[in-house]
Amino acid sequence: LDASIIGASAVSLSTAYALGDVLGLKHSLHRGVRGAKGFYAVFAGVVLLAAVIVIIPGSPLGLITTGVQTLAGVLLPSATVFLLLLCNDKAVLGPWVNGRWTNAFTSFVVGVLVTLSIILTASVAFPDITSGAILDIMAICGVAGILAIGYAEVRRRRKGWALAAPIDRTGKGGWRMPPLEELPSPVMSTGRKIGMSALRAYLVVAMVLVVIHVWQLATGHAN
Repeated sequence: LDASIIGASAVSLSTAYALGDVLGLKHSLHRGVRGAKGFYAVFAGVVLLAAVIVIIPGSPLGLITTGVQTLAGVLLPSATVFLLLLCNDKAVLGPWVNGRWTNAFTSFVVGVLVTLSIILTASVAFPDITSGAILDIMAICGVAGILAIGYAEVRRRRKGWALAAPIDRTGKGGWRMPPLEELPSPVMSTGRKIGMSALRAYLVVAMVLVVIHVWQLATGHAN
C-alpha cells in the first residue's frame, strides 16, 4: 500500500510534469482539470496502466517489480550525469552553481554509480559472471576515469584556460531561474558530445538487455 501510494504520487506525477515540460503542455496541480487537460490525462493514464497490469490474472508482479528496480539501477547514472550538468548551468542556477570541489566530489560519485550500473548490466547479460570479471570491469572504469581527467587537464593547458575563478554568490537569496523560453541553448563541446553519445548508446544497450532478460524469465526461457 505504501509503495503504491508513493508510486501514484511521485512517479506518475513526475512523469506528467516531465512530459508537460517536453511537449509544452500546461502542467501544474495548481491548475484545474480544464486548465491542464493533457497533464491530468497523462497522470490518470499512468495510474490506470499500472492498475490494469496489477489486476491481470497471473501477472508476475514480483518479476515486474524486480525488473523495474533493475532498470532503475541502470538508468540512475544517466540521471545523475544530467543533474551534474544542470548544476553547472549558470543560466539556470546563477550564483547557486556547483563549485570546483563540489564538482570533483560529485564526479567521483557519478563515476562510482556508472561503474556499478555497468556491473549490473553485465550481470544481467551474463548471469554466470565471476568476481574476477567484475574486478576487471571496475579496473577498466577506473582507468577510463583517469584518462578522462587527464584529457580534460591536457585540453585545458593547451587552450591556456585558467582554473575556474571563485563563483560570485552575490544575490543568491533572491535568484530566480528565467523562463524556459529565455534560456540560451547549452554549448556542447566535442568532448561532451562524445560523452553524451557514449552514454546514450550504453543506455539503449542496457535497457534492451534488461527487457530481454525479464521477458526470458517471464516466459521460462532463461538459462
